[in-house]
Amino acid sequence: MDLLTIILIAFGLAMDAFAVSIIDGSAYKRLHVKHAFRIAFLFGLFQALMPLIGALAGLTIKEYIADYDHWIAFGLLAGVGGKMIYESFKIEPEKTDAQPANGVVLLILSIATSIDALAVGITLPLLNVPLIIAISIIGLITFILSYLGVYIGQKFGHFFESRIEIVGGVVLIAIGVKILLEHLLA
Repeated sequence: MDLLTIILIAFGLAMDAFAVSIIDGSAYKRLHVKHAFRIAFLFGLFQALMPLIGALAGLTIKEYIADYDHWIAFGLLAGVGGKMIYESFKIEPEKTDAQPANGVVLLILSIATSIDALAVGITLPLLNVPLIIAISIIGLITFILSYLGVYIGQKFGHFFESRIEIVGGVVLIAIGVKILLEHLLA
């Protein structure tokens, strides 16, 4: 069951990167595979690194928070999910002269879309899944969704992006509730 939880967390976390990759894809007049790969690679890499950093921080304080770790996990996941839902109503169209594959812009976008994963990473040690598997799943799912997102963006533009953020937020909140209920009812 915890592997399924990691997969759902990965999808929830990947929604920011997916939405941004759709925006990026809509900015290209001539999209090449290398553009989509570069965007997906950096989004996936940062989405895997940030929860790793968060998880390592979580492991160092685990013994101090063991009695109420489920409340922390719930609070972080609900907070990140709520933030994603809130931000879904604030998405504004990107200017079409943006260059999303520009190295500096892409680096900033990669960091910005993975900050939430840092907070969620603190909850990873609570699950019974090896950390390397968890961050690999998060990175891989983000890579795949971002790669697809670039092409979806080229075809459909901004139609899906706010709805994607809402789904990601709801998934993270639901996982937070699940963790809380498992600990309270155990």
